[in-house]
Amino acid sequence: MSMDNNYYYIDLDKRCEKMLKTAEVLGSGHNGIVYSLPNKKVIKIFKEKQVCDKEYSILKKTGKSKYFPKTYEQGDYYIVRDYVGGERLDHYIKRRGFRKEIGVSIIKLMKEFKRLKFKKIDIRCKDLYIDSNFKIMVIDPKNNYSKNVIYPRHLMKGLNNLGVLNEFLEVVYEEYNEVYELWSGRMKQYLESGIK
Repeated sequence: MSMDNNYYYIDLDKRCEKMLKTAEVLGSGHNGIVYSLPNKKVIKIFKEKQVCDKEYSILKKTGKSKYFPKTYEQGDYYIVRDYVGGERLDHYIKRRGFRKEIGVSIIKLMKEFKRLKFKKIDIRCKDLYIDSNFKIMVIDPKNNYSKNVIYPRHLMKGLNNLGVLNEFLEVVYEEYNEVYELWSGRMKQYLESGIK
């Protein structure tokens, strides 16, 4: 199996091999490859069992949330979950620009992270998909219950790279004012520190 121009051997069970016979590659990333399955489902094959276990654990804990895909099964190196439609958030903003509705959707997602008792109130733009109704879905949760991050640093860094951070912070000021000082202050410090 080729991932990122390197070859890895992963011993998949018979059930997974059967699913992959008719599957088509949707994309690949640092942790694995995602294939489409029938009935609006996908199978994600992971390089490492531990990463698979962690992602499955988060998706099971968030199973009733409208912001996360429902999971159906897990193997040692794979997860079967719902397909997430729409477009990657950063690609969407590059093509169509930033709108207040996007900011409101992101704020609602961050509130959901708090409701789910996440320690990490952050996610990267590339791990969010948005549809034409501004519904946001998380496709690749990582370390949400283990890593402590109190504001959406990576998310706002991505928005800054897209040139829309100030527009987003204006929406935060209007819609979620109680975190505005924390988020804007921390982000200003982060950007001024020059950390990449």
